[in-house]
Amino acid sequence: MNTALTRNWFLRLVGVVFLVAFVSYWVQLPGLVGSKGILPASELMASAKELGGAGIWRAPTLCWLGTSDTFLHLLAGAGTACSLLLIAGILSGPMLVAAWAIYLSLVVVGQTFFNFQWDILLLETALTSLFFAPWRFRPSRAPAPRAGLWLVRSLLFKLMFLSGITKLICLDPTWWGRTALDFHYFTQPLPIWTSYYAHAMPAGFRHLSVVLMFAIELGAPFLMFCGRRLRIAGAFAIVALQGLIGLTGNYGFFNLLTVVLCVTWLDDAFLLRLIPARWQPASAEPQPAAPAKRGLRIAYRLAIALFAYASSLTFVEEMVRTRPQGQIHGVAGALLDAGAVYVSLGQPLSDAIEPFRSVSGYGLFRTMTTSRPEVVVETSDDGTTWHELVFRYKVGDVHRRPVFVAPHQPRLDWQMWFAALSPRRASGWLERFIKRLLEGSPAVTRLLDDPGLRAKPPKYVRLVMYDYTFTTRDEAAQNLGAWWQRERKGELTQALSLDSFRR
Repeated sequence: MNTALTRNWFLRLVGVVFLVAFVSYWVQLPGLVGSKGILPASELMASAKELGGAGIWRAPTLCWLGTSDTFLHLLAGAGTACSLLLIAGILSGPMLVAAWAIYLSLVVVGQTFFNFQWDILLLETALTSLFFAPWRFRPSRAPAPRAGLWLVRSLLFKLMFLSGITKLICLDPTWWGRTALDFHYFTQPLPIWTSYYAHAMPAGFRHLSVVLMFAIELGAPFLMFCGRRLRIAGAFAIVALQGLIGLTGNYGFFNLLTVVLCVTWLDDAFLLRLIPARWQPASAEPQPAAPAKRGLRIAYRLAIALFAYASSLTFVEEMVRTRPQGQIHGVAGALLDAGAVYVSLGQPLSDAIEPFRSVSGYGLFRTMTTSRPEVVVETSDDGTTWHELVFRYKVGDVHRRPVFVAPHQPRLDWQMWFAALSPRRASGWLERFIKRLLEGSPAVTRLLDDPGLRAKPPKYVRLVMYDYTFTTRDEAAQNLGAWWQRERKGELTQALSLDSFRR
C-alpha cells in the first residue's frame, strides 16, 4: 500500500502544529522569558555558563549565541518561517531539523512555562519524522520508508497506551471507581463553557465515558498491528476521543498533534477519498525510491534501532515510575519489576539524551484532582482596598464565562493552576511574577487582561487562596447566572511591596 501522499500530508500537518506552537510562544515570549519577563532567559544562561562545558549539554539551546529580546524574537520568527516551509512541502527534512532545534532552544529557556508533555511530544514527533521525511526540495512521490513509518506510528501507540495504563498503575481510586469525570470537568486547568454542561450530565453517563475512554486508550493502539481497515478504525477512534477532549477543555495543541499522528495510520487510497480534487497530486502513481548507498542503509537502520530502543526505555520507565511504592504484586508486579531492571540497564543512554527532551514517556492525568484550589492575585494602592487581578483565561470572576482558547496555550494562566496545587513548589516563579507586577513591567502586564494595571503599577500585591466548584443550575439562577461558586480559604502571602523584595 502506497504511503507517499500520507507522508507528505502528515509532514505538512506537523508544520501546522509547529506554526501554532511558535506563534503561541512568540506572543507570550517577552512576558515569560524576556529581559523584563518573569523568568528571563539571560539569567538561566548565566547559570548554565557557570557549569562550563557541561552546561552546553545540560542546556542544549541556540540561546548560547544570545539572550537579548531581539535574539529571542528572531528565534521565534525563524521557527515560524520553518513551519511555513514545512506546510508548503519545501525541504521537509531540513525544515524538520531546524524547527526541532529552534523549538528545543525555546523550550529550554522557557523553563517551567514550557515543561508540558505536548511540548516534548512535538519535539519527539519532529525527531521521529526525520526517519521517513524526504530531503529533496519538493515533496517526494516515492513510498515512505516502512521502518520510519512504523517508528512514527509507534509514537502514537506509546502516547495512547501509556495515557491509559498509567491511570491504572497509579491506583487512583477515581479512575478505578469510574468517578474521575465527576471531578475532571471543573478541576482541569482551563475549563470552557462546555465543561460546565458536561459536568452537569447524569453520573451514569460520566461513568460510562470513563469506560469508553479506557477502551480507546488501551484498545485502539493495538489496532495498529491489525489489517488496514481495523488500523484505520483505530485511528478514527483516537480522533473521536481527542475531539471530545478538545470540546470540553483547553489543552493547547495537544489534541491537534495527536490527531496529526493518526494520519500515519492511514494510506494514500484512503486519503484520496478525503482530499478535495484540487488539492490532489496530478498523478497518484508512486515513483520508485532512489537506491541508497550501502553505508547509508546501514547507518539508517542503526539509527532506527537506537531510537526505537531509547523510546522503549521511556515507554517502560513511565510505567515503572508510576507504580506506587510497595504496591502492585502478582504477575503485574513481576512485569513491573522486570521493567525496572530493563530501565536500569539502559540508564546511561536515558541520562545522555534526557536534556534534549525529545524521547519521553507520557501519562496525562494519571491522578485526578478532586477539588479546585485557585490562587487569586490582589493588588492595592493603600493596603486596605484590594482589587482582584484579571487574567485573560484563568478562573477568577464567578460570573465570567469560561472560553475556548486552544490550540493557543496561555502559559501563565496554566501555571497558576499548578501554583494553586503546590504553592511551595511554585514559589520561585510566583515571587518573580509579583515583583514584576510591582515594577509595572509592560511585558508581564500584557499577559493579563487588566487595563488598570497597565496604567499604574500597584503598591501592594498579595495572594489569596479560594476553592471553586461549578454552580448547579439552581445556584446559577439564584446568583445572576454565575458559572462558579467559591469559598475563601485564606491568604497565601501578606501584602508585599517592592520594599519587601529589597529587604
